[in-house]
Amino acid sequence: MPLSDVQTAILEFLAERIEAEGMPPSQTEIARAFGFKSVRAAQYHLEALEAAGAIERLPGKARGLRVRQAPAKAQSALPLAAADDDAVRLPVLGRVAAGQPIGADIGSDASVVLDRHVFHPTPDYLLRVQGDSMRDEAILDGDLIGVRRTADARHGQVVIARVDGEITVKVLHFGGDGLRLMPRNPEHAPIAVAEDQDFAIEGLYCGLLRPSR
Repeated sequence: MPLSDVQTAILEFLAERIEAEGMPPSQTEIARAFGFKSVRAAQYHLEALEAAGAIERLPGKARGLRVRQAPAKAQSALPLAAADDDAVRLPVLGRVAAGQPIGADIGSDASVVLDRHVFHPTPDYLLRVQGDSMRDEAILDGDLIGVRRTADARHGQVVIARVDGEITVKVLHFGGDGLRLMPRNPEHAPIAVAEDQDFAIEGLYCGLLRPSR
């Protein structure tokens, strides 16, 4: 039985966690990592992996399973929109500062397969957050945020912006004192954008994934 793109990604996730920590993730951790709305979705995919012979679940043991089939490493050759109607594969293009702007570490080959309904609208790519200036917007250090490419944004929207070649995530603010990029943490100062600075809106924030910590 062929595996869907989501199931292949879950199999890789299981193998990586077992190799790194000596035990597989819980169903709750799988659901959180892949953006499933319920643990039942994670259970469904584990049952499908077991039926396909890719994993073996060990009765009577907490997190009792082992990987029997090496996960395929062919994801990088897939188009961004995965063949599975309920899945989309998004590239992780680099880092974005929730603090002072940092250079965009563009060019990563990493990608994440997830349920396409996790975000609205569907993002074009993901960026990993570094810093805590958007803490009160519930955007934390280490989160993966979805970005919808657009050069247009309204006052009050959370945007990914480029300032003098560096990338940051902030709230866009138009006022009598000009254009500012506002943090959501009182410990951080706004970024005032001067008229002669190289400034552009790279995209709109449209949700996040939070890796298990």
